[in-house]
Amino acid sequence: MGDLLMVRHGETEWSRSGQHTSFTDLPLTARGEEQAKSLVPLLAGRPFALVLTSPLTRAVRTAELAGLTGAVRDPDLHEWYYGAYEGVTSDEIHRTRPDWDLWTDGGPAGADGAPGESPKEVGVRADRVLSRVAGALPEGDVMLVAHGHFLRALTARRLGLTAAEGRLFRLETGTVSRLSTEHGRPVIAEWNARA
Repeated sequence: MGDLLMVRHGETEWSRSGQHTSFTDLPLTARGEEQAKSLVPLLAGRPFALVLTSPLTRAVRTAELAGLTGAVRDPDLHEWYYGAYEGVTSDEIHRTRPDWDLWTDGGPAGADGAPGESPKEVGVRADRVLSRVAGALPEGDVMLVAHGHFLRALTARRLGLTAAEGRLFRLETGTVSRLSTEHGRPVIAEWNARA
């Protein structure tokens, strides 16, 4: 049985500033490109039964720079849809909604029609990804290249928790994390690894 590896894309202007970024397709910063390239020694020579990326440029480019080949874009690996909070920082949101928490409240739909998602809806997408990778794990390791909040929710679901409990796992840009098993149960084997 293989392990499930995850890479959070490298830094973007908005990940650096703390702005929520779901559907805005930002490129990596120069630092983000360096973060992605720095993953090559951690991943080189490691065969993967399946490599999936978010369809967004920042994830696809991270996979390329990290030396991952044969990646398939999976729309379910898209970042959490923040809706009205796209491009807005948590501090800015708290000025009008001091008790707001993404992990319990989700993102509200935007006036411009931008979709928002609840933790439950994100969990449903994470479950679909986990169902897809389950067929490849007996063949070897699987790699996912995606986004911070989504990968945290996916980690929670893999561990048998609710998607909202993804709040317990801080995930840095340009890092590798690995979920494995111990005594037949999913566990975190490595988190936020850098070269």
